[in-house]
Amino acid sequence: MKTFFRFSFLAAFLLYSAVTSTAQTTKNKGWISLLDSNLSQWDMYLSYKHQDGYTGKIPVDASGKPIEPIGYNKKEGSVFTIINENNTPVLKVSGEYYGCVFTKNSYRNYRLKLKVKWGTKKWEPRTTKLLDAGVLYHSQGPAGVDYWRAWMLSQEFQLMEGHFGDYWNIANAAIDIKAYDSEGVMSAIANEKQPFLSFGTHTERTGYCTRKENYENPMGEWTAIELVCFEGKSLHIVNGHVVMVLQNSRFWDGNQFNPLLEGKIQLQSEAGEVYYKEVMLQPITALPTEFVNYF
Repeated sequence: MKTFFRFSFLAAFLLYSAVTSTAQTTKNKGWISLLDSNLSQWDMYLSYKHQDGYTGKIPVDASGKPIEPIGYNKKEGSVFTIINENNTPVLKVSGEYYGCVFTKNSYRNYRLKLKVKWGTKKWEPRTTKLLDAGVLYHSQGPAGVDYWRAWMLSQEFQLMEGHFGDYWNIANAAIDIKAYDSEGVMSAIANEKQPFLSFGTHTERTGYCTRKENYENPMGEWTAIELVCFEGKSLHIVNGHVVMVLQNSRFWDGNQFNPLLEGKIQLQSEAGEVYYKEVMLQPITALPTEFVNYF
């Protein structure tokens, strides 16, 4: 009887495993995993350990001589490391230096999903501020062209405590967002029922807009985010909730706007400890039907 029970249990377990595996394969059909144990699909850029009082200028040493950024693919301070969590690769970002990992490939028209969790460490100049990071998309050109001298021209899906899904323009980027306009010291707030307003370089507004609502999970828990990009349109999604609707992605070249429709994906290091896992990308040929009405 015990032998039969053990056999039945084993058979049931194997059947359950097969069904689960099939379900997962079906669920992730067409999705490409971007994260592995050696970051084989990513390059790296590190700039500086910025200090309190930073003003956007190139840091200098004690003699006033400009300090060179660390640069590309130099593993200074183990800022980006892969750890294992239940046989799943997890990217740990210490945040000690400003910088990023960025995909070796460029992408246009896709859905990107990943999970994010905060650590506990903070570094200058954010020791008394909220933990901060971000996913930068449509990234083009050299790194270090932004205020913090750490990232490429791009659009930002911000990850910050209480602010998952905010927008920032990086360098000379601009975009239109469905939002309530700003008033006085108040910032603009995204809302899909409002008209599109322009944000970023060479527009009448700053390059910042607050997400519609906070859907971030509590500290220490993983938060699922998704970014949908199609022909200049994008959606910022947090735990299944659309928190920002954007279109007309572009950049200012000094004389005119040009479309910003594709590029590499950057994951930021921004003076705070953060973890990323299950980074998946699915190419698309049309805007998914469930999102068409947002535009």
